[in-house]
Amino acid sequence: MELDGAALTCAQVYAVAYDAARVTISSLDRARAAWRAAQELTGPIYGRSTGVGANKDVGVEEGGIDLLRSHAGGAGPLGAPERARAMLVVRLNQLLAGGSGIDPGVLPVLAEAINDGFTPPIRTYGAIGTGDLTALATTALCLLGEIPWRGPASPQEPTTAPVSGPRYPLVSGDALPFISSGAATLAHAAIAVHRLRVLLDAAVDVAAFSFVAVSASAEPLAAAVQEARPHPGQAATAARLRGLLSRELAARIQDPYGYRAFAQVHGAALDALGRAESVVETDLNAATENPLIADSLAWHNGNFHSAPIALALDALRAALVPTAQLSVARLATLMEPAYTGRLPFLAARPGGSGALILEYVAQDALAELRHLANPVTAATAVISRGTEDHAGFATQAARYALRCVEPLEIVLACERVAATRGPDVPDRPLSDDLDAARALISQPFDLVRQAVGTRHPPHGAERLQEDGR
Repeated sequence: MELDGAALTCAQVYAVAYDAARVTISSLDRARAAWRAAQELTGPIYGRSTGVGANKDVGVEEGGIDLLRSHAGGAGPLGAPERARAMLVVRLNQLLAGGSGIDPGVLPVLAEAINDGFTPPIRTYGAIGTGDLTALATTALCLLGEIPWRGPASPQEPTTAPVSGPRYPLVSGDALPFISSGAATLAHAAIAVHRLRVLLDAAVDVAAFSFVAVSASAEPLAAAVQEARPHPGQAATAARLRGLLSRELAARIQDPYGYRAFAQVHGAALDALGRAESVVETDLNAATENPLIADSLAWHNGNFHSAPIALALDALRAALVPTAQLSVARLATLMEPAYTGRLPFLAARPGGSGALILEYVAQDALAELRHLANPVTAATAVISRGTEDHAGFATQAARYALRCVEPLEIVLACERVAATRGPDVPDRPLSDDLDAARALISQPFDLVRQAVGTRHPPHGAERLQEDGR
């Protein structure tokens, strides 16, 4: 994967973090230009010739390494190595965009760390959306040899241990340029966006199983309906589901909202996801430095502030709740003989509980999603003797977005287990079924099409799908 400071995507961040994709650097030209310009600057420059925060007016000399030492103070458990690796690729790409003034010699060393599996020992707590200072200061001290790296994991040694890893002699003037970024927050946001895109795509596949299981009408998915209200996510959802359903099933004039309004509700979540992806990818390729070295000057600014990320992730987490609610609503219809033509709870015998417990599991997971949907942007913070008087809290927004993956996956798995349950399945523990469903909800599109196409509705009219319907 070639990094150029301009085209990194959420999916690529995930690939480096979890699939061990290797990186190369296309060019150091922009980083070199900013570094050369920084060497020629005179006068007070924040973080280079002054302190930081409330010490912005205090002149200092060669205090950068102490800045790193003082800011490497996170708390809580160590984060996953995969997420630390994602942070490294985000920061490397940002530095390639230019504007930091850092010594460009450190950039190939960061690429070496990524490719060889070395990660900094980053603690969970220590940022509020105005820069991931603790995580990046820790990384810088790893490069200086003052803090050990976490070594690469292997099948024989799945847990990483402190080791000596890649080093680079950062100097005082490199300190603030290295840590002036929200790279860890952006890494978490990128991973969350990628994982949630996979799940929201899979949710359409899961809904298709339920449509077939209850003979739900495909009429609300018709192209004419979507053209009358042209929201992009709604149209994409309806078109995808139309492609999965091989017949228009019309057992009822109108179905419950879980079916009739699926495209509208799920489409809104897709639109929120698209907005979040766009915002995150903008910052993955942005020079969020303060000061920004450009046009031979140092521009003091607020590009480090994470308000766009926090707002986009707040909207995304909120949008997940209605789509999960409709999944739970469809699950409820699958328990009803009036919709399935089978015994209550899809039981194999009268009085059996069948798949009843799935409703409890799904409602538990849905409650977690509702909790995680609370906005972070309603809060603020004032620190550093009042000089830093606002915070974006995108760090928390990204953390909560990552936590949304599991409960959303569980909700969808509950629906899938019920929608594909055979008529003669005896009462049994369903934990293994749910685990299997969680592994299946991301299966390729064609496999889902094949599975849905071979199922037959238990009752109701069968009409071949017309072109465009």
